[in-house]
Amino acid sequence: MNQVIAPVRQGALLDRVASALEGMRPSERLVGEFVLRQPNQVIDLPFGELAQRAGVSQPTVARFCTALGFSGLREFKLRLAKSLARGVPMADGVPFVHRDVQPGDSAAEIGAKVFDRSIAALVTVRNHLDPAAIAAAVDALRKARRIEFYGLGNSGIVALDAQHKFFRLGVATAAHSDPHVHAMAASMLGPGDVVVAISGSGRTRDLIRSVEIARETGATVIAITVANSPLAQASDIAVLADVPEDPDVYAPMTSRLAHLAIFDVLAVGVAIARGPELAERLQRAKAVINEKRFDDL
Repeated sequence: MNQVIAPVRQGALLDRVASALEGMRPSERLVGEFVLRQPNQVIDLPFGELAQRAGVSQPTVARFCTALGFSGLREFKLRLAKSLARGVPMADGVPFVHRDVQPGDSAAEIGAKVFDRSIAALVTVRNHLDPAAIAAAVDALRKARRIEFYGLGNSGIVALDAQHKFFRLGVATAAHSDPHVHAMAASMLGPGDVVVAISGSGRTRDLIRSVEIARETGATVIAITVANSPLAQASDIAVLADVPEDPDVYAPMTSRLAHLAIFDVLAVGVAIARGPELAERLQRAKAVINEKRFDDL
């Protein structure tokens, strides 16, 4: 059964419902799909009528709420109402910083909301990672003669972090966030080289053009991006991170965290695949770093 997504995600709870559908029983999924189609109606519907409209029994509605971590329908509806109210755009620009945070929130509430959304995004990506794509990416990176990481803006920072992880694995690496530079760099690659292109939208023209140039030279391209995007389609291997990110937010947060976590997975996978020889290299590097630290007092 195809997952039904609400036309507009108005709050974090709807994202949580959508990400949980795949792991639910078919009957519980019917309830979730109805919630995503008609979230505002759900708030006012009595228990029995909600079950009837979703085409399930009342116990199924109760199990759906429990599966999401709520004590019952009453608590779920209260949280849903709050979530929908918080999703309304506001003129003072707070949603442009973080979609869940509201004016007047305390420091504790801000911290909880930012962490909750980050955790939910990481769990969503973890549950939907394609093991075959991860294995193919690890194999390509393990064999690479040279690895280059390309990204623009926020993704350029992720590219730098990835380069910092992978240079310690004993392979030549570089990170480029300037579109002119990574286009030129891509033109000088060849078979045996790997480009890892990072984009939260997968629709950045300059990045996709650099990927096309890299493939023309014979390099392998791994994309860290969203499904069905031009970047995913232009790559040899696509590791997908479909994180709900509000396009009105000026500084995307959750997609960046998901991309960083994916690079951790890939780096660990490559380290294990390269075996004892790499372990000796890492031990030497660690010894050099230890020389630069004061002893414990």
